[in-house]
Amino acid sequence: MLAFLPGLLTGLSLIIAIGAQNAFVIRQGLTKRHVLLVVAICALSDALLIFLGVGGLGALIQGLPWLLEIIRWFGVVYLGWFGIKSLRSAFKTQSLDASGTQSGSATKVVTAVLGFTFLNPHVYLDTVILLGSIGNQFDADKWWFATGAAIGSVLWFSAIGFGAKAASVFMSKPVFWKVLDLIIAAVMFSIAILLAFYKF
Repeated sequence: MLAFLPGLLTGLSLIIAIGAQNAFVIRQGLTKRHVLLVVAICALSDALLIFLGVGGLGALIQGLPWLLEIIRWFGVVYLGWFGIKSLRSAFKTQSLDASGTQSGSATKVVTAVLGFTFLNPHVYLDTVILLGSIGNQFDADKWWFATGAAIGSVLWFSAIGFGAKAASVFMSKPVFWKVLDLIIAAVMFSIAILLAFYKF
């Protein structure tokens, strides 16, 4: 428990900030489509990266700065594209349907959530390098730390995904969807700009 609880709390503290991935999960929850799939992919991806980080991948990534540069620019392009898409959908009448017909097929949703997860260099800095470094301070108990951090991800993504799904009944007015898409566009553009100028 001495390693599990710090892992849980550290994992939650790093993941709670609203970024591109969280914004997408919330929106998908509000559309009530493929919510379990999105939550599962996010939680499993985080768990995979956490365990790889604790297992030593963080040290490897730190020795390959060019890899983060490649991921950075793919992330900038992807986030910029999604921001434009969200901005356009905010001004299209058909995008305001709370039933989520505009949320796309399962394949498109999976592609989007994998893009938000693995094309963001910060996920490697925070989840792999930082959590991996902290976890290794616990020596033999480092896997308990990793387990705690992974469970934190499961709890968080389940809360925002299914919480948004439950709250969607109160948010069915067209104006809400306009505002939501505008906020998501702003989040995507902001993170794309941050990635473009961030000094890794």
